[in-house]
Amino acid sequence: MIFGRVPTWDMVRCLLNPDVGLRPLKRDSEGKYLSRTFRLSNNNISDVVGLHHTLKHFLAQPSRLGWLDLSFNKITLIDPALCQLHELRVLYLHGNSICDLSQTDKLGELQYLHTITLHGNVIEFEKGYRQHVIAVLPHLKKMDFSAVTHEQRAMANIWGHCTKRGKKDRGQQIPETVTTCCHEH
Repeated sequence: MIFGRVPTWDMVRCLLNPDVGLRPLKRDSEGKYLSRTFRLSNNNISDVVGLHHTLKHFLAQPSRLGWLDLSFNKITLIDPALCQLHELRVLYLHGNSICDLSQTDKLGELQYLHTITLHGNVIEFEKGYRQHVIAVLPHLKKMDFSAVTHEQRAMANIWGHCTKRGKKDRGQQIPETVTTCCHEH
């Protein structure tokens, strides 16, 4: 049984061949997928070094990737490789092991990023988690499957401004977040 139902022949064909289904995946003449979505969830991925190579191998236009799902892996850092995905609009990173909130700052260069998930990471429990992420990602419309409201955006901007000013007042020294959580996994 699949999902509580007796499988039909069409269901079995879809499981055996992902190109067959209600909306089969299209490929180009080289056999690469014509897709703007790439799902790598529920694996044991600990970093995204080599992501660009993987995308080039599977996708016809990797630079046009719009949705990347890296949820439920073992990622601890936000690699600069993610910032090279200039067309990225949706990024799922929930259920990983990211433990330094400042890692999210790197994603600020992604001007089209409007949806992100980060819940289920250690950073979720840091003070100012939601405000920080909203402040550093100015085009964000959804975070952790919840809409970013105008009030949250305004509060995040105030919070971000006060935080930056506080760091300048301390001699422009930005303290490094020191945690052992990344080494525990």
